[in-house]
Amino acid sequence: MSANSFDARSTLSVGDESYEIFRLDKVDGSARLPYSLKVLLENLLRTEDGANITADHIRAVGGWDASAQPSQEIQFTPARVIMQDFTGVPCVVDLATMREAVKDLGGDPSRINPLAPAELVIDHSVVADRFGTPEAFTQNVELEYGRNKERYQFLRWGQTAFDEFKVVPPGTGIVHQVNIEHLARTVMVRNGQAYPDTLVGTDSHTTMVNGLGVLGWGVGGIEAEAAMLGQPVSMLIPRVVGFKLTGALPTGTTATDLVLTITEMLRKHGVVGKFVEFYGEGVSAVPLANRATIGNMSPEFGSTAAIFPIDVETVNYLKLTGRSEQQLALVEAYAKAQGLWLDPAAEPDFSEKLELDLASVVPSIAGPKRPQDRIVLAEAAERFATDVRNYVADDEEAGKESFPASDAPASRNGVPTRPTPVTAPDGSSYEIDHGAVTVAAITSCTNTSNPYVMVAAALVAKKAVEKGLTRKPWVKTTLAPGSKVVTDYFDRAGLTPYLDKLGFNLVGYGCTTCIGNSGPLPDEVSKAVNDADLAVAAVLSGNRNFEGRINPDVKMNYLASPPLVVAYAIAGSMKTDITREAIGIDTEGKPVYLADIWPTEQEVNEVVASAIGEEMFKTSYADVFAGDAQWQALPIPTGDTFEWDAESTYVRKPPYFDGMTMDLAPVEDIAGARVLAKLGDSVTTDHISPAGSIKADTPAGQYLTEHGVKRGDFNSYGSRRGNHEVMIRGTFANIRLRNQIAPGTEGGYTRDFTQEGAPVAFIYDASQNYQAAGTPLVVLAGKEYGSGSSRDWAAKGTALLGVKAAIAESYERIHRSNLIGMGVLPLQYPEGATAQSLGLTGEETFTITGVTALNDGSTPATVKVSTDTGVEFDAILRIDTPGEADYYRNGGIMQYVLRSLLRK
Repeated sequence: MSANSFDARSTLSVGDESYEIFRLDKVDGSARLPYSLKVLLENLLRTEDGANITADHIRAVGGWDASAQPSQEIQFTPARVIMQDFTGVPCVVDLATMREAVKDLGGDPSRINPLAPAELVIDHSVVADRFGTPEAFTQNVELEYGRNKERYQFLRWGQTAFDEFKVVPPGTGIVHQVNIEHLARTVMVRNGQAYPDTLVGTDSHTTMVNGLGVLGWGVGGIEAEAAMLGQPVSMLIPRVVGFKLTGALPTGTTATDLVLTITEMLRKHGVVGKFVEFYGEGVSAVPLANRATIGNMSPEFGSTAAIFPIDVETVNYLKLTGRSEQQLALVEAYAKAQGLWLDPAAEPDFSEKLELDLASVVPSIAGPKRPQDRIVLAEAAERFATDVRNYVADDEEAGKESFPASDAPASRNGVPTRPTPVTAPDGSSYEIDHGAVTVAAITSCTNTSNPYVMVAAALVAKKAVEKGLTRKPWVKTTLAPGSKVVTDYFDRAGLTPYLDKLGFNLVGYGCTTCIGNSGPLPDEVSKAVNDADLAVAAVLSGNRNFEGRINPDVKMNYLASPPLVVAYAIAGSMKTDITREAIGIDTEGKPVYLADIWPTEQEVNEVVASAIGEEMFKTSYADVFAGDAQWQALPIPTGDTFEWDAESTYVRKPPYFDGMTMDLAPVEDIAGARVLAKLGDSVTTDHISPAGSIKADTPAGQYLTEHGVKRGDFNSYGSRRGNHEVMIRGTFANIRLRNQIAPGTEGGYTRDFTQEGAPVAFIYDASQNYQAAGTPLVVLAGKEYGSGSSRDWAAKGTALLGVKAAIAESYERIHRSNLIGMGVLPLQYPEGATAQSLGLTGEETFTITGVTALNDGSTPATVKVSTDTGVEFDAILRIDTPGEADYYRNGGIMQYVLRSLLRK
């Protein structure tokens, strides 16, 4: 029950139903707040308990100073939690382990249950092994179940063992698309109360739901577990960036072009740790599907959230996707009663403002390694000619990054070239060169949730096929929609045969290529690429294109709209200027240009209007949690605690609670620490966290081999996230990582100073030696350390490797928080200082003092860092809130939650 200090409790009647609400207009200053802060304000009004959430916190939001730097901590209680299976499996593993820990400490294990609704969508496990055939989907699903049976059995057990926990089975869709099409409420109803739908998710792209007016963002799995167990999310009231939209998109541009433009603008402006909120007359011109596409890319521009207020477009989308009439009426009535309904003329208080005329957007792609590196499509071939040199030549600048380059080739007209013959299985032959598009994938929730760009892609395919065009033989083409609704409207519009003809057969409903589940290239293509060390490319309609992420054979990755993915599959090379040069030859021998097969806006809108209807969504989601016969037939254990299989290589009990007691051990300073890794700028969680395929000659591959797993059954790191032994061995093992204390290497290598001569060794092997010797470890990093997905294993693996502290120039929000959640100290160099300016080589021994001040209940602003070489500096302690300090004192967030529950 809320303390209701502001007398905000009221009643809202909608039709025959009445709901308890907490009125925002009872708080002074609420009317001028941005939409997103109004949602936070309501959250505090409803959850005010007089202790963790007080009247002063509510006043702080009502009196928010838009120009101030964040300093006021509040406790945000999300209405629900959403997970995908890669990050969700470890959450459920940890919950199962917590049940055993409670039992060991004399408590009732059944007390460990989600206290907020938790929904998990299995979407990250399907791999696009098979492609280009009508059987691809069926074959990939069979492979998926074969590889993941143990994990799926575990999740089926969780669905029966835990209250308030639901699982959307495999082969249904991508978590974020399922969220906006079915799971999102926009206005939540629970225990007679109506309040804004809010959430945290174990995937950074949880922000896609911001397009529906739902405030939520990605957190680490450990934070999500705490939220499921009723713990509020500790946060500072953020700065809010107002992004004004005017005008309308010009003909020939897509939502993807818009979002790449916004990503570039906001990354350049700097929005890390801030909310972004869209406002202005132009918002009404942005379809809900485009809003969701923009919201999805929030992690790419670095913001916590990127939200659109509720308006008629929101309600229309909820109706289209099959929500009940009562829910539609409630959303509109609640939003209007609370001042949450969009006023296009309003100018709320914002900390900063940007503006974009939608009419200025032009066709674009982004790459070859970062989403914010937008390239005007008309300049793409020219930019490729410049960028490819970074991948095929030794460059003295390369040493400044954490990623390697290859050997120098010949060049033609200044563009590196190495034509390489390939013989296909049918005996035909062709040549590939640098820039060959070897992967063309319509994948990822970012765009597959958007019917306008998906229909545009299918129409490009139709027009291309009618002219006799085909994809190039070296291109792996895949279609992985975000829900079954997509294939339904393709079928209804008669467009599926054209996509199939070009090789874009359905490969699965899931997040495939965008997360590295692209599957292998054809053997002959892979061999040619590796033998000649070719810098080949992937073009995908996703949100992530970091190095080493998409496919181990592919060095350059480009984000593009679905219709451009189809076009590049036909052109076959990034060297082709598809805006000016022919992308193919028709049946009459005439050149075909992109303009010849590009659909008009009217053509796209006509298909969307005629082929998509409310009943499609109702049918697709009628029994979404039940699953097919294959899912229902999985045998599962019963009982409050899980029956761990000692032979399992997928799901193992982790060591987080081993030896835990109810009493806190004092926080200690760090002495005699060695550097495990010294890294450059923009090292992402994709470089830290285990992801992609598992190679046989790595520590993870050796572990699986030793446990009797055949090479063909290794599966991916993501699928084995429930096994900490595999994940530790894959941490800091990305093939593109360059550890500066092990020069000349790439991948998961370091130098082991426990051995004579400090030889180069696998990071995992060295960490085991350090831990055996009782030597703590630190990581040195540059700017934006940990940018990228909200990966709990980037923090869990770091902690289990024995790392006690990271020292970086700056952090991405989620990774910094996750490090604290795993008991790792995040430190920051003094303003203007770097490892290089301080003369740090990574060969030093480090001592960190002043940490023990945390034992007094306070949080020091800085701690003293010194080395055996005489370097000393005051590092900024990046424990930003009292709540984070409590987590660190407890050894981590899970230990804090467990002790809190047992003390009740």
